[in-house]
Amino acid sequence: MEYRRNFVETRPVIALDFSSDKEVYDFLEKFKGQRLFVKIGMELFYKYGPEIVKQVAENHDVFLDLKLHDIPNTVERAMANIAELNVALTNVHAAGGVEMMEAALRGLEGSNTKLIAVTQLTSTSEEQMHEFQNIQTSLLDSVIHYAKCTEKAGLAGVVCSAKEARAIKDATSEDFICLTPGIRPAGAEVGDQKRVVTPADARKIGSDYIVVGRPITQAENPVEAYENIMEQYNS
Repeated sequence: MEYRRNFVETRPVIALDFSSDKEVYDFLEKFKGQRLFVKIGMELFYKYGPEIVKQVAENHDVFLDLKLHDIPNTVERAMANIAELNVALTNVHAAGGVEMMEAALRGLEGSNTKLIAVTQLTSTSEEQMHEFQNIQTSLLDSVIHYAKCTEKAGLAGVVCSAKEARAIKDATSEDFICLTPGIRPAGAEVGDQKRVVTPADARKIGSDYIVVGRPITQAENPVEAYENIMEQYNS
């Protein structure tokens, strides 16, 4: 059964995983006249700083994906700076704890930026979680635990695999946002992701936002690839 949600973002969030600002602007130029939802991550932010976020946010909605994880006071002050960048969405690591997430929310007060938290990265397998994080529950139990802590802290939702979205909504609420990376059209290369799902399946399971990078950004025709993925997600 498909979830009925009060809100679902119908556009794929395009991961701008480029190594230069020129590549970013050349890519966005292909979509002239369209307002996209795009993700700016660590690579671009650490190279170009807030300026590239401000530039892109003038014409597009931005998910600033920095995954903050530090002591509460530091995260609160960092979020106060992010609040000035006019981004639609940003995130922290749920592993930082409820107090840190509450501090992050305080830092965003007065802005329209939604805050979500990373549960387990979609590049993490259950075996890796057991071996390197020494978390001995199942991967799904870990993700649900982090989701409940995120809801307790008052955040809007989580970053998770689409495979976990249904269980997260059952443990929290239908309005709790599930943003899901690791989306690949049927037959596409998986790359470094471990827990991948097609756009159509992600929508059926309960994803509210899907993040797609290389299948769009490295496509021979990025506009066509974007439109095809959007059609699959909204079918």
